[in-house]
Amino acid sequence: MSRIGGRNVVFAWVVGVVCIAVVGTLAVLTLPLVTTGMGLLGGSGPAAEATAEGDGPDQCRDLYPEALWGALQYTPGAELTASTDAPATTAGAFVDALAPTVRFTCTWSSDIGSIATTVAEVGTDAGSIAASALPGQGFSCSDDGQRVLCTRADGDLIETIEAGGGHWVSTFQTAWHPEGYARRVGNAVFVAE
Repeated sequence: MSRIGGRNVVFAWVVGVVCIAVVGTLAVLTLPLVTTGMGLLGGSGPAAEATAEGDGPDQCRDLYPEALWGALQYTPGAELTASTDAPATTAGAFVDALAPTVRFTCTWSSDIGSIATTVAEVGTDAGSIAASALPGQGFSCSDDGQRVLCTRADGDLIETIEAGGGHWVSTFQTAWHPEGYARRVGNAVFVAE
């Protein structure tokens, strides 16, 4: 085999390896953007399947619309932990009385603060019980016919409890309050019915 003059095999190999490393790095860096973009374009994936089935979200990722998911993920120091822990709340006796069956709890921690959201199953009368019991504990409640939403704010703490139709969503936000968080996660459960 003849060689072409002026070509260096070692240099060609080094350039080839550097090119492969650059392409690999770019692929890794763009992966979060591709998944977010696919969700925005098609609305397919786990969240859409859960909505189509009508039984609500089955895991933390299903609970968040794409825009909220992106905002949470890219908050400095953000970390998500999924569990089946009981709801975080200041209304402990109320929660104990209703005994929600926890499907999952999503706990976000960040440099700003923390957010814990629990999705659970409760009795179908939980909304009316919440509307009568929680105002005495500092919550303000509203009923839209499908669900009762009770909210309590105390300094950096914002707590919401939504119940209706056998579903429960509670959120405990400490110092970190993404815009419309409680409404958006509540819609993922109640609008999916």
